[in-house]
Parts: sequence; C-alpha cells; structure tokens
Amino acid sequence: MLHPYTKKLIAPVAVTTLMIIAYIAYMIFAIKTGFPTWVQVLVTIVALIMTGAMLYVLYTRYKEIMSGEEDDLDKY
Repeated sequence: MLHPYTKKLIAPVAVTTLMIIAYIAYMIFAIKTGFPTWVQVLVTIVALIMTGAMLYVLYTRYKEIMSGEEDDLDKY
C-alpha cells in the first residue's frame, strides 16, 4: 500500500526531475558546441548550483507534505 501522501509528491518530484534534466542538457550543450572554456565552466557551475537549489526545494517540500503542512499559504 502506498503512503497517503504519495500522490502529493508526484508533481514536485516530476518538476524537479525535468529541471535537472534541463540543467544537464544546458551543460552538455555548452561543452559540445565549442564555447570558450570560461563559458563552459560558468554554465556548469550555474547548472550545478541550480540543481542543488532544486534538490533543496524538493527536500523542504517533502518535509512539508510529510508533516501535514500541505498548504503553507495558511501561515500568511
């Protein structure tokens, strides 16, 4: 049996996965097209930072859903 909050986690996991795939695609594009080295390094660093940010947001959303705090707009 699935956890009751599994349905609520599908969208955040899907969006995070798609965004990480997009960041990887940007890195591969920058490396394969022959941009100057500094551009390749810059794109890679930005993509890795954004990937980390997406994973952090997914983790915080996971904690919110598991604690029953599904709609955090109620706090404001």
